[in-house]
Amino acid sequence: MVSCRRGDRAFGKMGRGLRSLLLGAACAAALHMASAAAQGLPAELQKAFQAAHLPESSMSLVVQEIGGPRLVSINPAEPRNPASVMKMVTTWSGLSGLGPEYRWRTAMYARNGASVDAQGSLRGPLYLKAGGDPFLTMADLWSLLRELRLRGIKNLPEVVVDRTMFGAVATDPGEFDDAPDRPYNASPDAMMVNLGAVRLLFEPDTSARKWIPIIDPPLAGVKVSGDIAWSNARCPGSPSVGTNVVHTGSDVTIQVSGTAAGSCGEFSVYRLALSQPDNFSALFQMLWKELGGTLGKGIVPGKVPASAQIVAWHDSETLADTIRQINKQSNNVMARTLLLTLGAEKNGAGATPQTGASAAMALLRAQGVDTGGWTIVNGAGLARGSRLTAQGLAGMLDVAWHSSLMPEFVSSLAISGVDGTVRRRLRGDDVRGMAHLKTGTLRDSRALAGYVLGASGKRYIVVSLVNDERSAAIRPFDDALITWLAER
Repeated sequence: MVSCRRGDRAFGKMGRGLRSLLLGAACAAALHMASAAAQGLPAELQKAFQAAHLPESSMSLVVQEIGGPRLVSINPAEPRNPASVMKMVTTWSGLSGLGPEYRWRTAMYARNGASVDAQGSLRGPLYLKAGGDPFLTMADLWSLLRELRLRGIKNLPEVVVDRTMFGAVATDPGEFDDAPDRPYNASPDAMMVNLGAVRLLFEPDTSARKWIPIIDPPLAGVKVSGDIAWSNARCPGSPSVGTNVVHTGSDVTIQVSGTAAGSCGEFSVYRLALSQPDNFSALFQMLWKELGGTLGKGIVPGKVPASAQIVAWHDSETLADTIRQINKQSNNVMARTLLLTLGAEKNGAGATPQTGASAAMALLRAQGVDTGGWTIVNGAGLARGSRLTAQGLAGMLDVAWHSSLMPEFVSSLAISGVDGTVRRRLRGDDVRGMAHLKTGTLRDSRALAGYVLGASGKRYIVVSLVNDERSAAIRPFDDALITWLAER
């Protein structure tokens, strides 16, 4: 080690000026080395981090060998916005709190003693108990309605939808980033179908050199206006289509714009056209009519009477299967719905994001996870106020790894270079398939966390959280970090 004491004998009988100059340079080098040591970054990663041109103060990083030493620790206790990495907290809390076989039930009831006459008319309302299914599809709803027809029910006087499993959880889809038609901004709802979105299918008419828009499903009162320009260029990838949803009374017009190459062939985009309740109501009425049913007074909110009798029901996929959708595809509204479900199951009906967060935090603290500095806003990470610490999240990942539920949790994460949000990253021979990860991206926030299998057979936990207006620059470093661990 270089001594920085004035007049150090290591410099012999050099002239005073030259000796001072060399002493200053040596001290600066020593301080730089000490700073690098304090960062905890190995030499192989120092260059990658320096290339990001980010201050160390903007990063929290923890790298831990499972069952072994902590390799890197930078600002581990600093609360940071984790963006979609927050979904790891929601899915682990849901998995460990509700169990891998938990299913959401959507059920239909009739009044106790209600009968169906010879014309197929149900005496009294049909009650629909919304179960908060995060991934109820149009096909699932059709199958449930078909069960009614199989039981001889054709004419419904009224449908009463009971959403009381959740409280007042509706959000303004445009509040977060002024993009109210984008599916990632969908509001949670206890009776959500198709994630609340419609598909805009564009079919190519090569002879006329034009695009023909089709709305799927063809909901009453929803139409498309505008045109997508036809291009003869070679397909550059997924077409970019601009949309603007305009509400005029009960009608909705989706205005489209943009250009698409004919060589790309048929393509689709998904958009939010209606609120969740209106989307469900339109879908129900469309499908019921297609099945030959009639509806009298319409669809209204209400509660299922305690004495009502169940008529038909649909059970969702298991929670273990559902969290794969949430984590691999980073689905926001599904994550929000899972957090609300946890709140309802642990703290009672009328769940809100606050009761869901309270249930999740209580579960994690009981598992020994350090949740100091944490703030769970909605469970999806689509919030400016969300906060996690790198050391707390690393601790949660360690708890999950040593749990009997580890296989279900780890398999929900995206596989490096293979699927999910990292299918186009980390595709080198040494790292492809070697990491299970969750990514997070917001303006001024980038995050990456998960598990890495090293070449030696050792496993590592990694948590990288960066909050800075230039946070996007951390991606090459994060990729270098995962590659470094995979090669160990």
